[in-house]
Amino acid sequence: MTSETDTAATAATPASQTDVRARQRVVVLFGGRSSEHSISCATAGGVLAAIDRERFDVVPVGITSEGAFTLQPDDAALFALDATALPVVRDNGTRVRWPETAGSRELSVVEADGSVRLLGDVDVVFPILHGRFGEDGTVQGLLELVGLPYVGAGLLASAVGMDKHFTKTVLQQAGIAVAPWRTVRARDWQASPEAVAADVAALGYPLFVKPARAGSSVGVSRVDRPDQLAAAMAVGLAEDVKVLVEAGVVGRELECAVLGGRDGGAPRTSVAGEIVLGSDAFYDFESKYLGGAGADLVCPAPLDDADLAEMQRLAALAFESIDGTGLARVDFFLTDSGWVVNEVNTMPGFTPISMFPACWLASGLSYPELITELIELGLETDR
Repeated sequence: MTSETDTAATAATPASQTDVRARQRVVVLFGGRSSEHSISCATAGGVLAAIDRERFDVVPVGITSEGAFTLQPDDAALFALDATALPVVRDNGTRVRWPETAGSRELSVVEADGSVRLLGDVDVVFPILHGRFGEDGTVQGLLELVGLPYVGAGLLASAVGMDKHFTKTVLQQAGIAVAPWRTVRARDWQASPEAVAADVAALGYPLFVKPARAGSSVGVSRVDRPDQLAAAMAVGLAEDVKVLVEAGVVGRELECAVLGGRDGGAPRTSVAGEIVLGSDAFYDFESKYLGGAGADLVCPAPLDDADLAEMQRLAALAFESIDGTGLARVDFFLTDSGWVVNEVNTMPGFTPISMFPACWLASGLSYPELITELIELGLETDR
């Protein structure tokens, strides 16, 4: 019988070292400690299924919900998105060790039986992590400390993009319109909920309560009446010590995918994608990932040339305002008075129904080509 640990070891061990070094070796890093663990796993499943195996050798490293770095089987089917059983990183007893010095790129793994096996040098890490302890600069800092190139935003952009309060603050400074908001800390709500309620009511209803540092619509609530605020605050503050309370914005919900420029060039932007909602729906976790009713994704979205050009200009500006590299998805509202940026996502989802790859597919870049482009950007980015 083959154990789970043996399967992981076999899947991550190439047939010959010569064959491996003819290709570049990519660590696909996924899972993590955040509430978006399963979405990260599903994103990794998509990448494992589509990555160009003639160019890249893959080392799948899954972070368990408890934070253990484990060597996982190179099997996309294990991490497929299933509404009845969301994928997770299971602790198979292995422990991946990062390089001990910045001059080395060699990884090793401690097997479940305690033996140590070298995994060889890696060329780049693809951190497909969503939420805190991964998308927020923490893992990016780790990779910079050990001297490994990686895909995506750097430490600063990751931290700013993860925290909605600071994202809005930076975008406002750059002259980009954002939805009116209040940032509320747990201690303020606990000390004086009546004062907080009166303050946020000035924004007008409906309101949206969001954890400051979470994504995938985890912990987000729509508040239509004052008596719904306490429950929404409880949901949001269960995810973070501070929340944003935002004014509802009336307009079309549109998204633009961004790729960093090659050789120091300007960022590249995709066509528009649109989220078309039902009358009283909002784009929640179930709609995004589990096929829930109430939202349709349209890509490319119908926009006239002037509106598309302005959206792309603002998406590139937002990307550079947070010091973005690699990739991002910029979310907008198109209102009667113009464009409003909602969020900048520095590691958007890659699940089969995600908007980021759909926007690039509609722009002429296939899913495998997109993965290759991101890896090549990671390799050339000077941190």
